[in-house]
Amino acid sequence: MSSQQNPTPDSEAAAEAGPRPVRLTAAAALTALEGLALVVGGVWILVLGLIGHPDDRQQAVTGGITLIVLALLPLLAARGLLGRRSWSRGPAVITHIISLPVAYNLLQADSMAIPGGIALAAVAVASLVLLLNPETTRALGIQGPGNAEK
Repeated sequence: MSSQQNPTPDSEAAAEAGPRPVRLTAAAALTALEGLALVVGGVWILVLGLIGHPDDRQQAVTGGITLIVLALLPLLAARGLLGRRSWSRGPAVITHIISLPVAYNLLQADSMAIPGGIALAAVAVASLVLLLNPETTRALGIQGPGNAEK
């Protein structure tokens, strides 16, 4: 049976709430962008590890596979945000918070990594602002402590 024949409470609430807010869509897009960047970086490292001449082939392959697997968290969170699933905000927020120290380390490098650090920091901060916005919180059906319906 399809989910339309047996709707879940999340999908019913999302359907009743009207159109998805632009802020939520933008947050989902930025979260997906981070996930795709992890996939691209993981594939790049994996390919270089397999066909290039790395110092340690096993470490390069392991690093590439790890980045690809880590990309699942923001990609699943982005899909959940688009579907207005309340659980998806937590993994998205965690992903963006974790990316801030990575951006800081890229900014400390004295190389071509600095523009990447600037871009990563901008995406992370913008995403956090969008995800923590009250409009986004309402659209996802998240209620603060003491605001539970009785």
